[in-house]
Amino acid sequence: MIEFLENIQLKKYNTFGVEAKAHYFVAVSSYDELKSLIANLKPAENKHLIMGGGSNLLFTKDFDGWVMHSEIHGIEIIEETDKQILLKVGSGESWSDFVDFTVEKGWGGLENLSLIPGSVGAAPVQNIGAYGVEQQEAFVNLEACNLITGKKCILNKLECDFDYRHSIFKGAEKGKWFVLNVTYRLEKIPRPNLNYTPLQKAFENTPAEEITVKAVSEAVKGIRRSKLPKPEELGNAGSFFKNPVILHEKFLNIQQHFPQIPFFSSENGKVKIPAGWLIEQAGWKGKQIGNAGVHHQQALVIVNCGKATGKEILQLSKDIQNDVLQKFGIMLEPEVLIL
Repeated sequence: MIEFLENIQLKKYNTFGVEAKAHYFVAVSSYDELKSLIANLKPAENKHLIMGGGSNLLFTKDFDGWVMHSEIHGIEIIEETDKQILLKVGSGESWSDFVDFTVEKGWGGLENLSLIPGSVGAAPVQNIGAYGVEQQEAFVNLEACNLITGKKCILNKLECDFDYRHSIFKGAEKGKWFVLNVTYRLEKIPRPNLNYTPLQKAFENTPAEEITVKAVSEAVKGIRRSKLPKPEELGNAGSFFKNPVILHEKFLNIQQHFPQIPFFSSENGKVKIPAGWLIEQAGWKGKQIGNAGVHHQQALVIVNCGKATGKEILQLSKDIQNDVLQKFGIMLEPEVLIL
C-alpha cells in the first residue's frame, strides 16, 4: 500500500544536507503504485520532483508539490552469452552498490564509474560519467512510466539522446518520465579503459593480466577519495559545474593569455576545458564564505561547511561564475539541478 506523507524534511534525501521540506512525499516501489498515484492526482496537484539519491540537487526553498522517491529494487539477468551479460536493474538501487556488484562478478564496463553517489535511475537521466567513461557506453535501454498518461515505455540509447551530462530527460522530456529500471550490457571478457591519465599512471608498470576490473575499480576509488569529500562528512553534490565546451577559435584566444591552460579535444572541432582549473585560477579553491565553500582539494566541488542554506550555496556558485566569466570570458553551467 502506497503511503502519502506531508511536510517531510528533505535534509536526509539530498547530499548537500540542506534543509527543505516537501509538501507531499511518496516512496514508489512498483509501477502499479506509480500508476495509481498518477490516476488519483488532480491537475492542480501535479507539480512533482523525481528523486533518486539526491546527489545532484540543490534545494534553495521548500518544494510545494509532490516528491516521488524510487524504492524500486532488484538486479535481474535477462540475457547471457559467453562474452556478455545483460542486467535489468531497479531504478531505486544504489549506483555505487550496483557497480560494486558487477565488479565482484568480474563483469566489465562500469568499473570506471565506481563510488559515484546516487541511484541507478538517475544515471541515464544525468548520463553520468567519470575517468574516461560514460554510462551510455554500457546502456541498452530503460523502462519508464509517462507521468501524464501513466503508460510504460521502453526507450533505447538513441531515443534517450545522450550527450555530455545530458539526456532527453533533462531536455525536451524533462519531468515527464519516471524511470522504473535500466538495462546494461557488460563484458565477461573485460577490456579496461585506461584513457584517463591518472589511471594510465596507476597501471603503467602493471602487467596486462593484472589489470582486472577489480583493480581498475579500486584505483578509481582511490582517486575519488583523494579528491572528493564524502557527502556524509561534508555536504556536497560532487562536481557542481560542467566542464565547458567552447569553439576552437575562442580557445586559441584564451590560450594566448593563459598558455598553461589544460584542454581536451571534443567533437565538431570544439575544445573542453576543466572547470576546476578555471575556478582555481580565479582564486576560489579552498575559499569559504559563511557556511559554504569550495573544497580545498577539488575546486569543482562546492561544499556545505556546516549549516549552509541552499541560497548561500547558490550565491557562492554565482560569485564563482561571475569571476570565471570576467577572467576567461566563459560562463560555467551548473551540473546540479537547482530548485
